[in-house]
Parts: sequence; structure tokens; C-alpha cells
Amino acid sequence: MTTESETYDPEARGLPLVAVLLILTVVSGLIDAVAYLGLGQVFTANMTGNVVVLGFAAAGAPGFSVPHTATSLVSFVAGAVAGGRVAQRVGDCSRRTWTRLTLATEAALVGAAAVVAFAAPGTAGSTYTLIALTAFAMGMRNAAVRKLDVSALTTTTVLTMTLTGLAADSRTAGGSGRGAPRRGAAVAAMAAGALLGAWLVLHHGLGVSLLVAAAMTGVLAVTASGRE
Repeated sequence: MTTESETYDPEARGLPLVAVLLILTVVSGLIDAVAYLGLGQVFTANMTGNVVVLGFAAAGAPGFSVPHTATSLVSFVAGAVAGGRVAQRVGDCSRRTWTRLTLATEAALVGAAAVVAFAAPGTAGSTYTLIALTAFAMGMRNAAVRKLDVSALTTTTVLTMTLTGLAADSRTAGGSGRGAPRRGAAVAAMAAGALLGAWLVLHHGLGVSLLVAAAMTGVLAVTASGRE
């Protein structure tokens, strides 16, 4: 017979972290679709791609902007620094509390970006503001995901190491195949998010696209658990 204290676990209440991180990967694909298609061929979630884009822009390739890309990189790093500092301040809180706090902040930042997109569509000032807000939010989120350290889902914004692990640890490569379902799901989630984001941008504009991203993150902020 178990006691109430043995059966009650506040950390387990809510959506498992694996599901949370996969949905956040969908949001990342959506955010980068917004940024690349609607903000001048720049990424605000995928900084690997952004560094490459910066090189294109610096070489004078048409359609790319050094100021836009630099704004994204600086804002992302600033967000990661802020996320790291917050992690130090609230290091003693539970995973569930930390996750919800971070996601609520991200939802607020992306929601603010949606407001800007609706209020001042197409202006130079709004473009820089949207880049800065979404990149800062993605930087904070990456710091949080790194702190959570969920196996095979250590990032929600890039897939290079995810694909490498999927291939290198596969049975074909002589590995155990451990982590393959999570990694495969992450790849599918990113593609789904990019598809959704592109459709939203092309048919409904930046404001609606960002509002959907904020809403998805906001739901996670009130439903995430602290357990995988």
C-alpha cells in the first residue's frame, strides 16, 4: 500500500518534457519560416544557418542583409546570456517551474512581436524589432533547453547533431539505435513547423504567424511537467 506522499509528484503533473520539446521544435520551424520568408532571408532560431547567411550577406549576395543578420545574432546571444543568468538565479526551483517560467517569457516576447507585426507591418523599424524579439526569445529558450538536458533532445532549433546522432548511432552504423525515435520525431517536427510557418506567412501574414507561435508556446507554459 502506498502513501499519499509516495504517489503525489508535482513534477509529473502536465505534459512530459519530451512532448514539450518536440512541440517547441515545431515552433522553431515556424519562427524561422517567418524570419526567412518575411524578414529578409534571415534566421532567428537557427544560428548555424544565420552565420552562413551572414557570410552570404557580407559577400554581397543579393537578398541578404548584414544588419538584419547581425541583429539576429546579437539578440540571440543576448537572450542566451539572459537565460543563463535567470538559470543561476532560480537554480533551486523545480524543472517544472523553470520550464514554465521560460516558456511564459518566450510566449510574451513572441506575442509582443505579433503585436508589432499587426501594428506596423512592413516598416524598417518593425522588421528589426521582430528580428530582435524572436531571436532573443530563441536564445533564452536554448539556454533553458540546455539546462533541462533531455536525452536526444538537447536543442530545439538546429538539427545537425540530431541527424548525425540518428545516423551514427543507428543499427546500420553498428550502434544501438538508442534515441532514434526522439531524433526522428525532432526532424519531422522541424519540417512540420517550417511547412506550417510558410503556409501561414504566405496566406495570412506575419502577425497571424507569430500569434500562432505565441499561442502554442503559451499553452506549453501552463501545461509542461518536469518529467520526461
